[in-house]
Amino acid sequence: MLANLRVVLVQTYHPGNIGASARAMKTMGLTDLVLVNPRQFPDPEASRLAAGAEDIVESARVVESLEAAVTDCVQVVGASARLRNQPLPHYDEPDAMARDLVTQAEHDPVALVFGRERFGLTNDEIRCCSHQVSIPANPDYGILNLSQAVQVLAYEVFKAWRRRPESGYVPPRPTQERQPSREELAHFHAHLARVMQASGFITQPHARTEQHLQALFARAQPNRKELSLLRGLLASLEP
Repeated sequence: MLANLRVVLVQTYHPGNIGASARAMKTMGLTDLVLVNPRQFPDPEASRLAAGAEDIVESARVVESLEAAVTDCVQVVGASARLRNQPLPHYDEPDAMARDLVTQAEHDPVALVFGRERFGLTNDEIRCCSHQVSIPANPDYGILNLSQAVQVLAYEVFKAWRRRPESGYVPPRPTQERQPSREELAHFHAHLARVMQASGFITQPHARTEQHLQALFARAQPNRKELSLLRGLLASLEP
């Protein structure tokens, strides 16, 4: 599905922005990059800023017009910071756009189109799109770098995709540490009580203090590795 989602950059001025955009794409599982008349490409700066996404840069296709870049797409969304007086559906929220785009991409190619760094897409280029989308931002300063805009919208697309049951996406989780048995916890608390008495912290068995400490460790829920560390600490304090 994500393979059907194309990112189109129109007349990118700085080659480094191509590399940074490729990096933004790869982090979100997108691989299809098309460049419309880039000022300078290929360029070492594009590869340098890709930082691990050089394969996206190297496989990017260069075309002469936006029409050629999206001719096979069933939905083309133009990203624009400015509202245009164009009779096109406009997404006020990127997440709504992403849901629709991912649905269309299930069977056919779709595209996200980004304009020039300095002034974005022209009105004629917007007319090549089927929809417009804006990224909500600070009204006093809503200027995003090209690769930042690619990252935001690519993330919304990836989020919409991974929420679909058929995506099979499983978020990475840390390895679950084994919990200590009740017997191991009892040995620990007995060890702690001995050290407290030997150190003079308490001069005789004190049920209330021990209950407070047991409650503390019950809330902390130390795993076996952590409990072993605590036992080692107690052993080092024993005479």
